[in-house]
Amino acid sequence: MSNVLVISAHPLKDSLCAHLTEQIKAGLATRDAMVAHRDLYDQHFDPRLRPEERASFYKTYDQSRLKEEIAELEAANILILVFPTWWFGFPAILKGWFDRVWAPGVAFDHAADLSTLHPKLDNLKHVIAVTTMGSPWWVDRLILWRPVRRILKTALVGVCAPKAKFDFIVQYQAEKMDPRKLDRLLHRIQTTLARAIG
Repeated sequence: MSNVLVISAHPLKDSLCAHLTEQIKAGLATRDAMVAHRDLYDQHFDPRLRPEERASFYKTYDQSRLKEEIAELEAANILILVFPTWWFGFPAILKGWFDRVWAPGVAFDHAADLSTLHPKLDNLKHVIAVTTMGSPWWVDRLILWRPVRRILKTALVGVCAPKAKFDFIVQYQAEKMDPRKLDRLLHRIQTTLARAIG
């Protein structure tokens, strides 16, 4: 059985991201998986890295306020992120989740001489990112070189969970969705879930 952690990060309950999250959870309910869902907005996650947390980065990271979030991440075999891309970056609340939860001693360890990072998320076997974007594909791919995908794949998953498979599903021009586009997007998501979980 797979342990799946779903992280969603959109402030609106009637958003496309919220709908996709519910469809993902419904699809997971038919599979051999234990699912934890953390809606960062609904649960009022504080994205601000606290001074005591930052001060502890090179000692023993202060996990006192993040025990549940860290336990969820450490237990997960599959991580699913559902979020909008705003200004070609993460929503602040999701960036803060990475800053505070993907921390030293949790997602990575510092080398003794601080020259490199050693991965700690060996439990993660698959990371699936599902994001919506207002821009057309060519702006993201040809002008900006897919910054969100590169950061996730290379800097976060690549460093902290290098053995994990990575899928990035993006819906461009999300404000112009129609039923056929939505069906294609949901089919792609469910196909990816089937490949990840079986």
